[in-house]
Amino acid sequence: MLLPAASLSLLLVGVAAPAMAQSTPDWSGPYIGIYAGALENDEEAGETLIFDRNLDGVYGDTVTTSAPANAFSPGFCSGGALAPEAANGCDVDDTGVEGSIRAGYDWQFGQIVAGVVAEWSATNVTDNVSGFSTTPANYVFGRELTDMAALRARVGFATGPALIYITGGAAYGGIENSFRTTNTANSFVVQEDEDDADGWQLGGGLEWRLAPNLSLTGEYLYTNLTPGDYVVRAGNTGTTPAGNPFILAPNITGTDIARSNEEMELHALRIGMNVRF
Repeated sequence: MLLPAASLSLLLVGVAAPAMAQSTPDWSGPYIGIYAGALENDEEAGETLIFDRNLDGVYGDTVTTSAPANAFSPGFCSGGALAPEAANGCDVDDTGVEGSIRAGYDWQFGQIVAGVVAEWSATNVTDNVSGFSTTPANYVFGRELTDMAALRARVGFATGPALIYITGGAAYGGIENSFRTTNTANSFVVQEDEDDADGWQLGGGLEWRLAPNLSLTGEYLYTNLTPGDYVVRAGNTGTTPAGNPFILAPNITGTDIARSNEEMELHALRIGMNVRF
């Protein structure tokens, strides 16, 4: 995780403490800001590929050889496969960056500040999972979070030039799905490709007033997104052998493949500037 909660708490307390004796500025009113930071994708260690062997819409089937034996007995890994063989492992693909713009409005009631903020971010974090068949061959499902939009509430405590706050709300992400494989015996056709993800965010931060209309912010944000479906069908090229596991009789049409994890969990550390009006 990019930032343990305990470290954030210590940072906020340590920075805010000298401000206790200073006067508290007025936080009421609109603002706009720009932010940049690092993203970490919290990959699910046990993620696999899942199969619909008889195309009934229900996943969890086992793809078998004519022996019969499990065609995916070499296993799965979180990340992008480095070679056709499982022994070569997968790369680590869990970090990225983001840049954000936001606009918000705050209302101050004594030392309590409440507000709303709308935000859009450009991101490049990826989330891959790979499967390995006995042929040997690899099958890599990828998704890249390209951008996010969020609408959050925030509540904070103002002390001196500092505003310590928590924030949470709804989030929406744009997704680019991808598939690659070293299998040349089958055809692979995308059946479903939903390019969005809905979810929520929760976090907290410290905003420090540098001038009457300018503030510096440090923030941690957790994001949980549920991407739409992405399904690839392994089928017959016209020359695929009848004993191929994906088209093994009696289900000769093919096999649908998807990934088991339906969530993206992200941790972000950001720093930004707000201009207040």
